[in-house]
Amino acid sequence: MKKALLLLCLFLNASHASPPDTLMTPGDLQLPAAPAERAWPAIAPLSPPDGLRPCCAFGYNVRAKFLGVPVPFFQLSNVVDPDNTGKHHYNDSWKSTLTTLAGMNSEHDGIIYTRRGGFIDLAHVRDTADNTLWLFSQIWPALGSATTINMSDELGQRIIRLRQFSPPQSTLARYNLSVNLAAYLAFQIAAWHEVAQWYGFQSVPGYPETVSAFSPEDLYSNLLGARIATDILNSGGASSLPQYQHSMAQMLPQALAQLQAVSPQDTRFHFDMLDGTWWNSHCRLPDKFFVRLRNYSVSNQRLPSRPADNIPALWLTLPDHFDHHPLSQFARLEIWRGDNMGNLPSPPLMYGYDDFASLAQKAEKHDRQVLAKIGDQCD
Repeated sequence: MKKALLLLCLFLNASHASPPDTLMTPGDLQLPAAPAERAWPAIAPLSPPDGLRPCCAFGYNVRAKFLGVPVPFFQLSNVVDPDNTGKHHYNDSWKSTLTTLAGMNSEHDGIIYTRRGGFIDLAHVRDTADNTLWLFSQIWPALGSATTINMSDELGQRIIRLRQFSPPQSTLARYNLSVNLAAYLAFQIAAWHEVAQWYGFQSVPGYPETVSAFSPEDLYSNLLGARIATDILNSGGASSLPQYQHSMAQMLPQALAQLQAVSPQDTRFHFDMLDGTWWNSHCRLPDKFFVRLRNYSVSNQRLPSRPADNIPALWLTLPDHFDHHPLSQFARLEIWRGDNMGNLPSPPLMYGYDDFASLAQKAEKHDRQVLAKIGDQCD
C-alpha cells in the first residue's frame, strides 16, 4: 500500500513538474503560435509590470534638451548587439529604471535593425512580453468569472474586464484560451500607450512623449514581445518568475536571428540612410518631429515598417479568435474618463480597442498637416 502511494506521488509530481532547464526556442515566427500541448504549472498571480523601462527614440547617438536648452555631453547610443541582449528582468519596480539610467542594468535595451522585421525596439518587446505574463497570471485563475483588473491611468482609467462565461471543460483548452487572451490584451495595452502618448500622456510629468507616439518600430516590437511570451507560456517556460526571465533571455536573441538581425554597425548604417526622411538627427529630444515617419496602424496583424529590401518582410500575427469565438467575447480593455485627459477627446462612455484606429487616424491627419508647414524644421 505504501509502495503504491509512493508511486502515485512520484507520478503526480512528475506530471506537474516544471520542464527541465533546457534551451527554450521560439516557434517559427512566420507561422501562428503553436498551442500548448499540455497545461503547464502556472505562475502565481503577479504584480503588474509598472516600472518604467526606458524605450528608445528612433535614431542613434540621440541628443536632448531640457526646457529648450541643449544638454551638453548627453547622448544616447540606442544601438544594441543582437548577440548580446543581456538578461531579462520582469519590470515590476522602478529599480530597473534607475539601474538602466545609471548604466548598471544587465538587461540591454535599445534598437536593432533586422532585415525581415525592420527596426526592433527591445524595450517594447520586453514590456509586452511582461504584460502578457502578468495578464496570464491574472486570467488563468479567474477564467469564466466576471472580474475586473485595474491598471494605472494613461490619460483615461484603464480597466481589463473579464466577462462571465462557461469556460472550456478541458484544462488544456482553458490554458490555451488564457494564453491567447493574455497576448491579445497585452498588445491592446501597447496600442493604447501609443494613442495616449500622442494625446499628451507623460510617464514623467513635464517631459512630453509625443516624439515616441506611433514611432515606426514600436507596435511591431510590441507584437513580437506578445508572440515570444506566448511561445514561452505554451512551452512551459514560465512556471516561476526566474524561469520566465531565463526563458526570455534565451528566446529573444533567437527571435532576432529569425528576423535576420544585423550588427550594430549595420544598424547605424540603416539609420544613416533614413536620416532626414524617417528621423532628423539635427533635432533633440523631446522635439516631436525628431521622428518624421510614423506607423499609425494599431492592428495586431502587421508587417514591419522597413526600407526596401529583397528579402520578404515577416508578417506577425496574434490570434483574435478561440474555437471560432472572437476573444472580445471573453475579455476587453476599457479606457474610461480619467482625471487628466490631456488632449484626448472625452469618450461618450469609454474607449475600446475598436476606437483606437479612429483616434490614430486623427493623429495621422494632424501630423501630416504640421509636417507640411514646418518642412525640415524640428517642431
